Amino acid sequence: KSIVQRTAFLEFRITDEANALEKAIPAMDRVLRRLGVRGSDTTSRPSAVEQLLGGDSASRPAMGDSARGDSAKGAGARTDSAGRDSAARDSAPAGSAILGSLIQPGGAAGGGAPGEYMVPETAFPRVDSLLSIPVVARQLPRGVVLRWAATPLSVGTESYRFLYALEDRPIITGSNLEDAQAQIDQLTNGPIVTFQLDRAGGRKFGDETGRHVNDYMAIVLDGRVQGRPPVIQSRIGRNGQITLAGRTLQEAQDLALTLKAGALPIPLKIVEERQIGPTLGEDAINSGILSGVIGALFVVVVMMLYYRTAGALAVCALALYVLFTLGGLAMLDATLTLPGLAGLVLSIGIAVDANVLIFERIREELAAGKTVRLAVDEGFSHAMSAIIDSNVTTVLTGLFLFQFGTGPVRGFAVTLILGIAASMVTAIFVTRTLFLLWLDRKPSMATLSI
Repeated sequence: KSIVQRTAFLEFRITDEANALEKAIPAMDRVLRRLGVRGSDTTSRPSAVEQLLGGDSASRPAMGDSARGDSAKGAGARTDSAGRDSAARDSAPAGSAILGSLIQPGGAAGGGAPGEYMVPETAFPRVDSLLSIPVVARQLPRGVVLRWAATPLSVGTESYRFLYALEDRPIITGSNLEDAQAQIDQLTNGPIVTFQLDRAGGRKFGDETGRHVNDYMAIVLDGRVQGRPPVIQSRIGRNGQITLAGRTLQEAQDLALTLKAGALPIPLKIVEERQIGPTLGEDAINSGILSGVIGALFVVVVMMLYYRTAGALAVCALALYVLFTLGGLAMLDATLTLPGLAGLVLSIGIAVDANVLIFERIREELAAGKTVRLAVDEGFSHAMSAIIDSNVTTVLTGLFLFQFGTGPVRGFAVTLILGIAASMVTAIFVTRTLFLLWLDRKPSMATLSI
């Protein structure tokens, strides 16, 4: 179900280098105030977003200073990125509703790409709802979009959700994807999805990555950034990979399957869900009937060419066998499924095998110099034990399958048992009766075409 709902829309985007989100935060703050989100000086009272999220600035880990006086005091001991974050915080008006919850990652998160922010996982739903307000989202400059990370990331003892400001124009999309395979990375022992682009996509990807060497590229799948954006170290061609940190190999295989199936133009939403058995549809029924007719004709031709007159009698008995089996299924009000069809085909083979045993035994008796009537009687009597032993053994197997199996397995067992019962009746009684009727019509027959 999760695979069906996934649209598998793959994009590669460059992260924003101009800190457009930081510059837009004051305007976003003014819009939120007009919408009724209020706040005051961060040194005395919690900001508007802090009121919504439940907490104060002192309880949140920050890469920069939480107050203007502290930022000047500790500026010498902080990294450049933390200093820029502190300066941006200073330039924002008091009670900033967004800036108080967006923290640029520093050393604790292993450095940070341009346009990369992190929000406490507990605050993620509410911050996302604020940023999703249309009038707030319009405060972002043109050419910049916001995308959340697919999964949270632990920084120390806290869990954070990363937010990325990306260029709105993807350098390439998954429409040029040619193949995708799930693998285990030999270096990290984690799941990855390797992909290959077509020739046109490879050329475009190579040109775009060549122009963005030393920039950060985010891999976006269904609107979520997969992992942290890597640095483009050189021109990339047709082959690449998606690292799925913290995911399982099964999730990687599902992703590869979805990517190969192709991106859907719109997302799917399941409005109703039902569970049904593996019954055959109209196309499958028509195909099954056609294949069954072809197989039956092939059996008829082989039996008549190899055993001649005896083969023709066996074909008549086989036709009755099919009628008996289908009649038994109709009596049980059974639905023909794929496992049931397999059991029917298998029982046809068993029915033919019984006739083959009888005919070969009759041949041996004729070769020993016995008359036709005596050879037929001896052939049926001597082959009887082998036929009964094999069929009883198969019926016992079918009974175990029916008793301990479920669903399709029980359907296979029912069809198999009915087919074996019908094959024993036709092979032992019907075929022998046809032989006796044929011999009664020609009592002086000295040889048998078999």
